[in-house]
Amino acid sequence: MKRMNRLSRGRPGNARGAKSGAVSASEERILAIEAMGARGDSTAKGDDGPIYAPFALPGEQVRARVSGGRAEVVEVLTASPERQAPVCRHFGRCGGCQLQHWQDGPYLAWKRAQVVSALERVSLGGAVVDETVPAWGEGRRRAAFHAARVGGQVRIGFIERGGAKLTPIAQCPVLAPALEAMALKLAPLADQVLPQRGEITLHCLLTDSGVDVSVKGGGRPQALHRAALETLSVMVHELGLTRLSMDGDVVIARDMPRLRMGRAIVAPPPGAFLQPTALGEETLARLAIDAIAGADRVIDLFSGIGTFSLRAAEFAEVLAAEGDEDMLIALKAAADGAGGALKKVETLRRDLLRTPLSSLEMKKFDAAIIDPPRSGARLQAEQIARSPIRKLAYVSCDPMSFARDVKVLVEHGFSLTRTTPVDQFRWSPHVEIVGALSR
Repeated sequence: MKRMNRLSRGRPGNARGAKSGAVSASEERILAIEAMGARGDSTAKGDDGPIYAPFALPGEQVRARVSGGRAEVVEVLTASPERQAPVCRHFGRCGGCQLQHWQDGPYLAWKRAQVVSALERVSLGGAVVDETVPAWGEGRRRAAFHAARVGGQVRIGFIERGGAKLTPIAQCPVLAPALEAMALKLAPLADQVLPQRGEITLHCLLTDSGVDVSVKGGGRPQALHRAALETLSVMVHELGLTRLSMDGDVVIARDMPRLRMGRAIVAPPPGAFLQPTALGEETLARLAIDAIAGADRVIDLFSGIGTFSLRAAEFAEVLAAEGDEDMLIALKAAADGAGGALKKVETLRRDLLRTPLSSLEMKKFDAAIIDPPRSGARLQAEQIARSPIRKLAYVSCDPMSFARDVKVLVEHGFSLTRTTPVDQFRWSPHVEIVGALSR
């Protein structure tokens, strides 16, 4: 029998059948774990529906404190052969990882099953879904750390699972080693910009030229005293940071952060979105480019800083559409800086969720790449479906919105020829997907 006290902290949930605002008393029960839920909590049958039990695995029998539809595992009575020892001392408390206790094989198969299930729900169960590609590489190159004063000292870490409390970290095995090492050194820097109350978020990005730090919640740098700015400048140089920004304004730039994307080099703006692992970016880009191979004119929707545009421009003319002006500027500068290595790249600033590109605006394009936010882009999918586009790569971070939008495309003559789940957020319930469609 294995004790689970440290790993049993679950998210608070509303008890089924409880009156609004009431707290249900917990009862100790033996649960037979049947499956893993979509959010990474295992499930057992309850009288009024599933009971969600964090840190248990399918096939296990556990003793747990049950309150409504939530359970706190006290002891594993019968352990699954798929169980493994977590690699991080903070597991179970830190909110960053839910599934370190699950072996890679069944964990990756479960992520594929999430995609298969989503497609089945929209009557696309016949689609071929590849095995999940583990794209962890050397670890995550992008992370958001929280910093606050705890007991008079500045602590840096992640938000505790199921709450708002900061969990200071002494390690983080999901990070690239260089980013992990830097994160553990940032407390003195955070101390200079932390308000007396509250917290800040340090968005850290490991680039080819070093770590870029963008602070959120610290206010504008103009509000800092001269002595604080001088201290920050010394710290940036001693730490070897490429750049320090506060709420979008550059405070100190020792160097420019640089990232290679295909044949181009991008200087991302502060806080820019980027795929979390370098291998993940390469994998998604390869799958997307394969899906539109042979195209002459490509439109990249929700282009960001050019993850797909700059690679597609190696063989086709590209229009990159994105709502963030700073990211488009970075993309265009990278394309222009590549000289003759790339074909023509144009940019268009557009909020594609509010005002999708119309089918008429896409009449000159024979292929498209779309990488929308988690909610998907149904309106944009409808316009693609009515356009002359023949090849499409749909990149998604949510199986349900992916399936919903792909259903629209299939109803207008597209075929989903390949679907590939990609795992970048190791030990989490998140999964990326690349769907290749053609007609």
